[in-house]
Amino acid sequence: MSKSDLRIDILGTSFSITADEDPVYLGTLLNRYRQVIENTKKITGMEDPLKLSIIAGFLLCDDLQKLSDRNPRVRDSLEAEQLTQELISRLDRALTIIPS
Repeated sequence: MSKSDLRIDILGTSFSITADEDPVYLGTLLNRYRQVIENTKKITGMEDPLKLSIIAGFLLCDDLQKLSDRNPRVRDSLEAEQLTQELISRLDRALTIIPS
């Protein structure tokens, strides 16, 4: 499979991800991540990008865990969790270089 590039502009920072995945699939993951972040903002009133990304990551991992409990195929492939953790890590690195 050819590499796909996805440019992510979220929570006040931007970066690119290159992956051996279909661009539609990557876009679907990003849209879900954005949706979780927006819902978290609305519910908590929180604005801090790092806190929002961490909470969104936890929520996505929780969703994945619930899904894996019902579907053994998901249990064998936890790439969504890995992607979430990578996004959080990249956001953290990006936010440490942004002056307050």
